Amino acid sequence: MSIKNWLKSLGVVSTLLLFSEVGAQTSASTYSALGIGEFNYSGLTQNQGMGGMGISYGTGWQVNNVNPALTTRNTIFNFQVALNYKSINVDNGTENSQVDGGGLSYLALSFPIKSGKFTSGMGLSQITGVNYRLRVESAVDNSDLKANNFLTGDGGISETYLNFGYLLAKNLSIGVHGSYLFGSTIRSNQLLITDDKGVEVGAPSEYYERLTVSDVGFKVGIHYQLKTSEKSNLHFGAIYQKFGDVNGTGFAKLAGIGQASDPKTDGDLIANNIKGSVYIPNRLGFGLTFEKMNKLALTLEGQFQDFTEYRNFFGDPLDLQATKKLALGFQMVPDYLSFDNLLKRGTYRIGLEWMQTPYFLNQTNINDIGISLGSSLYLNQLSMMNLAFKVGQRGTLDAGLIRENYVNFTLGFSLNDNSWFYKRVFE
Repeated sequence: MSIKNWLKSLGVVSTLLLFSEVGAQTSASTYSALGIGEFNYSGLTQNQGMGGMGISYGTGWQVNNVNPALTTRNTIFNFQVALNYKSINVDNGTENSQVDGGGLSYLALSFPIKSGKFTSGMGLSQITGVNYRLRVESAVDNSDLKANNFLTGDGGISETYLNFGYLLAKNLSIGVHGSYLFGSTIRSNQLLITDDKGVEVGAPSEYYERLTVSDVGFKVGIHYQLKTSEKSNLHFGAIYQKFGDVNGTGFAKLAGIGQASDPKTDGDLIANNIKGSVYIPNRLGFGLTFEKMNKLALTLEGQFQDFTEYRNFFGDPLDLQATKKLALGFQMVPDYLSFDNLLKRGTYRIGLEWMQTPYFLNQTNINDIGISLGSSLYLNQLSMMNLAFKVGQRGTLDAGLIRENYVNFTLGFSLNDNSWFYKRVFE
């Protein structure tokens, strides 16, 4: 590899390290108040535009980080970055509120070590997200007093990863994805007691909790391509992601409002940066794709993660259930040979997805249903702008619960370079 290419690689890696100090950020759900937060099952921008697909199908023009076995399709250097924005309308049946947020969604790169045979990649992405603001009012038993709880939460778990894909046999590839998991989640509950005139009674209090994780995890994947005709293929893919006991430190304190986050102030110090772990259940995914080469792809994929096994930092189970996700995605390319018309050469996607979330409240499943649209438009002969747009609904107003209507938009770029590993003909 030339000095120029080494410098190019060093520059990309330096960018990843710089942004890893910030961490990927996405807006989360009100329901992220429960458990470890809202899990990310959507992949990169091109996956998001097809209902979160990526287990059984990928292309060489985009980074494949959902199934590491698909990285063998990356025969040229590729760097991707994206920004995310999410707006949620939260409705409890009597009141509505708007919550939004976003920021850096991910950074990812892929480069062939031996083109078509052995490929590596690295990146930064978000595993879980926590972002909620809740006010819960309830009556105090045997009195005219009211308890007002103001609950907030921010943070999540991010990962920096390194993956490898290897073509084990003709049309059969395997891959491994190693992650360093990091991040902090801060939750607080401020309690104010008021009388029937709204006057505060007694001293307000705050419960403050901070969980910081630092550990490793891994994911393995497999992909097989079955040729069904000269111009069509069936793709089979599967992934298994191992989390288990994720180590970290925990801090918890009960004190006056504004004092609970400081271990040196008065109050009841419950945990002072003690070591422990959170048990996060492992994740399984599978997929099937029919591809008409350079024209269209139709994909069906499913994922499963049993959150009944979840245990929080203090070893307590929560009333959670298994997450189940099913998605159907479609993409087409009008004319891949239309070099003079980049719109015709672009890729256009649509996806439908249904997910049973891990949240089970008042004997009611909290389901998430969404439809997504996406595209990848060439900026030049190699590099692309990626767009994904999703609208959906999570939860229900039944049984006194919360319904969320959300809109999610992701803008990303794929920067490709086909000269990265080309050998010079003339020295």
